Amino acid sequence: MTNSLKWSKLYLFFVFVLLYVPILYLVYFSFNAGGTMNEFTGFTFEHYSNVLSDQRLIQIVIHTLLVALVSSTVATVIGTLGAIGIYYVKNNQIKEALLNANNILLVSPDVIIGSSFLLLFTMIGYQLGFMSVVLSHIAFSIPIVVLMVLPNLEELNQSMIKAAEDLGANRWQVLSQVILPNITAGIFAGFFMAFTYSLDDFAVTFFVTGNGFTTLSVEIYSRARQGISLEINALSTLLFITSFLLVLGYYCISKQNRHMHRKKKAVVRK
Repeated sequence: MTNSLKWSKLYLFFVFVLLYVPILYLVYFSFNAGGTMNEFTGFTFEHYSNVLSDQRLIQIVIHTLLVALVSSTVATVIGTLGAIGIYYVKNNQIKEALLNANNILLVSPDVIIGSSFLLLFTMIGYQLGFMSVVLSHIAFSIPIVVLMVLPNLEELNQSMIKAAEDLGANRWQVLSQVILPNITAGIFAGFFMAFTYSLDDFAVTFFVTGNGFTTLSVEIYSRARQGISLEINALSTLLFITSFLLVLGYYCISKQNRHMHRKKKAVVRK
């Protein structure tokens, strides 16, 4: 048992090293005064200064954040209501079919989703641009939100809902005053995950962006194809830090919500 635990920790350490060493290497050279990644010649913030003074890039950052904010907000609303709807389906076969349909969207390759949306927008004659990207991001974010909210619904105390109904609460009051406050952690988790996925998405966005509109991930890819530039390192570092802070924020909020949930349970037991 001890040897098994030791090897599992070693394997986990190896996985983290494999994942984070390339990122740290990229971050390290983003401060390089030289123009290549072959040798570190000196420390500088020049590449970050160039990124922050690039007006076109700032506009792309605003577009990316706006797409992520709009798509994650809409996906959170739809996904939360969808999760509640799936949870209260009485027919087990239909419920299982809905869950499988949701999971299929989660594991489907981004290339297939992106090409499907491109084909759809082309068929209906919809112009590619901001709204096509937002609609696509909403679509692939909804299953993520559903997956995050459902476990909180499973933990929901059904006696509270029955008590509210016995006291004369209508469906809207039960939803807004009983169900939603008790699944807040899952809703926040879904929003943060959807926001992060939207920020990082490349494959789907690449298919549905039009002329004159792009996002950070597509811009980084376009610049990387033109050759090595340490501005790409600086831009990628800023994007990584943003994603890291979002995940950290989600962790802190979920931890606080779990603590509050435990306190509520303790009060109810007393």
